[in-house]
Amino acid sequence: MRKHYDFSKAKPNPYARRLRRPVTIRLDEATIAYFRKLADDVGVPYQTLINFYLRDCVAARRRPSMRWTPAA
Repeated sequence: MRKHYDFSKAKPNPYARRLRRPVTIRLDEATIAYFRKLADDVGVPYQTLINFYLRDCVAARRRPSMRWTPAA
């Protein structure tokens, strides 16, 4: 390694806006299994596939249909 590096001609990363942010979410086993199987069929990592699906939901402004039944 050098003691000094010259960054005077460095350019900003053109892909910086595409960087991903790591998050921790809790998914049930059936959901993970579904996306892993689908990812194997398509040939992409399952986390990429989940991200693609969520991005598609955002673009289409889909809202989940939920029916919440409180525990007795």
